[in-house]
Amino acid sequence: MPYAERHPFEPDARFDGGDLDCGNGLLLLIRQHIDPLVPGQLLEFTSTEISVEEDFPAWCRMTGNELVSVTRRDRQRSFLVCKGALAARAARTPATRPVATSPRAVVAVHVPATLPPPAPAAPIPPLAVMGIGSWPRPRWMLTAIHDHMEARLSDEEFAATAEDATRLAVEAQVRAGVDIVTDGEQRRDNYASFVGSRLDNCQLIPLTDLLPLVDDPATFEAEMRSLDVPAAQVRHPALFGPLGRSRPLAVHELETVRAITNRPVKVALPGPYLLTRIMWMECISDRAYRSREHLAEDIVRVLREEIAALLAAGAALVQLDEPVLSEVVFTGAKNARSFMCGALSEKGDAVKELDFAGRLVNAVTAGLPRERLAMHVCRGNWTRDESAALSGDYRPLLSLFERLDIGMLLLETATPRAGDLAMLKRLPATVRVGVGVVNQKREEIEPVADIVARARRAIDLLGVERVILTPDCGFATFADNPVASARTAEAKLRTIVDAAAELRKG
Repeated sequence: MPYAERHPFEPDARFDGGDLDCGNGLLLLIRQHIDPLVPGQLLEFTSTEISVEEDFPAWCRMTGNELVSVTRRDRQRSFLVCKGALAARAARTPATRPVATSPRAVVAVHVPATLPPPAPAAPIPPLAVMGIGSWPRPRWMLTAIHDHMEARLSDEEFAATAEDATRLAVEAQVRAGVDIVTDGEQRRDNYASFVGSRLDNCQLIPLTDLLPLVDDPATFEAEMRSLDVPAAQVRHPALFGPLGRSRPLAVHELETVRAITNRPVKVALPGPYLLTRIMWMECISDRAYRSREHLAEDIVRVLREEIAALLAAGAALVQLDEPVLSEVVFTGAKNARSFMCGALSEKGDAVKELDFAGRLVNAVTAGLPRERLAMHVCRGNWTRDESAALSGDYRPLLSLFERLDIGMLLLETATPRAGDLAMLKRLPATVRVGVGVVNQKREEIEPVADIVARARRAIDLLGVERVILTPDCGFATFADNPVASARTAEAKLRTIVDAAAELRKG
């Protein structure tokens, strides 16, 4: 774009980007300032880094924001960008007021000296039925999630909206007859990256903002499209300082559910290996941490703080989600690509990665009641297209499962992609297994007889005391991309409940 003598419009927000480049913090600042704007409003920023002149137009094309003009005075360039298309500015009402924004400052991290002890909770019975975690959000809740992430909805308004959506999700589970309920992850944009909006010195940015960090952005964007991943919709946590937990990640979600029902509650959290994979990105994370191992130490700390708080608040079960483990063993070479909400991070040798993951999980769970701790593993839940998800049986993961200090594994087993159930017989007798007995991606409701047959197979292998019944995964792992409707989700849970009743008859 040729230089303009001056910008044709006055900006609604502005900041100075100094000498930062697009891969080293400038895009985080741009995202902080452009998110609160409404479509048609304008952001101006200045930069003395020459590479921005080439990289920023590409970012605009990928994110759907329009570069309006560029000016230059000696080394300093000034960029005027419109949120969305400039045509939206003409449609904007003159009464729309500019939004005041300021860069997020790094806050000091407080580490509690002690963790609270767990409160009592009723044990989970054999053949208990529960969902994995997520539930389809109403359309108005999706709007609230995006408005809140982009600072157009206050925390108080968002909380009130989320409580309404949570009530609908919980009531649907209660109608279905489940033994353990979840909040349906109604507040979360997806199962893992939501922590970026809760932890200190962390923020959520769209995957498209991170494309300049990969070697070939165009190829990566094409790979995301081929895997049916909405890169502009999925948000990713990005660090701008050391991690802290000055507010809970999910305790407020638990409290909302407990005000609705007296049934036992399960809360899912992203596991430590998953969080390390998605949060460690060179040129961003390395401004606060020496290495991903250094980052993992703080991830373990904040997860331990959160789990202890959840157990103290009465959670019956806390589940760590680690689906990226299947990416480690089923994608082969280091540069093989799959989307497990860790697509931008690197992984090393599978044996070393599994050892690293095991050490992180056990560091998180050390000293906590293992009977109230679970881990979920699947092969991808971002699309209904079974051919786009990973395939392979649990054989490569068994040695890891055998040494984890947790009391329950919640596994995807209904889909043919999961292979033969028989190898789960190798699991330690102290580990209970949540057996996936319905495929949440299929619109068809499985017959009760089919669920009973699948569950009996698991009972024959493991014993009835160790078997829990679940869907393969959540019904809406990614808020904007649910794999089932709320009606289908409720019907599938109801059939599992009916099957469990049949099984209890003997």
